[in-house]
Amino acid sequence: YMDLGNADTGTTVRIGQQWDLMFPIDNSPASLAHIAFPLGYATGIVGWRFPGVVLMQDLGHGSSGARWRLDVGAFEGSWNGPGNNVDYLTAGNAGFRPQLQARLHVQDQTWLAYVAAHYSEVDLRGVGGTAATPIKDKVKSVGYEMGGQWKAGAFILKGLVYRGKGLGQIFGAMAQFGDIGETGGYAQVGYRFTPHWSANRFYGMSKPDEDDVIAWLGHGSVGRLENRQSALNLKYTAGAYDLGLEWLYDTLDSTSNGEDRTSTSGNQVSVSALYHF
Repeated sequence: YMDLGNADTGTTVRIGQQWDLMFPIDNSPASLAHIAFPLGYATGIVGWRFPGVVLMQDLGHGSSGARWRLDVGAFEGSWNGPGNNVDYLTAGNAGFRPQLQARLHVQDQTWLAYVAAHYSEVDLRGVGGTAATPIKDKVKSVGYEMGGQWKAGAFILKGLVYRGKGLGQIFGAMAQFGDIGETGGYAQVGYRFTPHWSANRFYGMSKPDEDDVIAWLGHGSVGRLENRQSALNLKYTAGAYDLGLEWLYDTLDSTSNGEDRTSTSGNQVSVSALYHF
């Protein structure tokens, strides 16, 4: 992407592929094993990278104290895919219906907080409006998010909560597509023992509406009903080097036909290293 900035007014225009405003770019969980896809992604965290234009405006530019910023953006429309390129399975909207988002962000030396909102409308009838559609012709995608973090001595607390409907295009509903309502979020507690050693405890969850998931089975839903993710990691930092040990545990509830219920769980142990150039 490219930034066009005016230092005198505190205005920046970002043009190109970038994280949308629902993704917690300033508030991602700490993890060396999960960076590009952070802990809780699609299990408490939503958002994705799209071509778009974002206007970022400092509020109270040049004043002292907490720094406020308002971001508004329009991003490429998206839905399911890859698949048929003329109907509701397309990877992009048939018409130019951008995703519209806004975020209000405030930050001081030891804390930050933000609220964000998302809206888009997806026409499932495809090119020419003639394709057969499942359940309904259009889906309104709406989402709201609130998050923040606080550094208190050796502790750092992070978290967010969100609620929405039709958020599959931004990795909501555990990457299921349809008029599916959901609630999710994550929380992480970190503690720095020494300048080199720290530990973090994480929990995230995503809970789509069960009736909606079942209604859209085979039409963008694959039966994922609820997911809970827990992680514990230990990190060592020395100069440009980071070393990490992480244990992750996940439990997914699902259905294949709307009647049965299956619970699947698993563990992952990771050893990671990072060098900062």
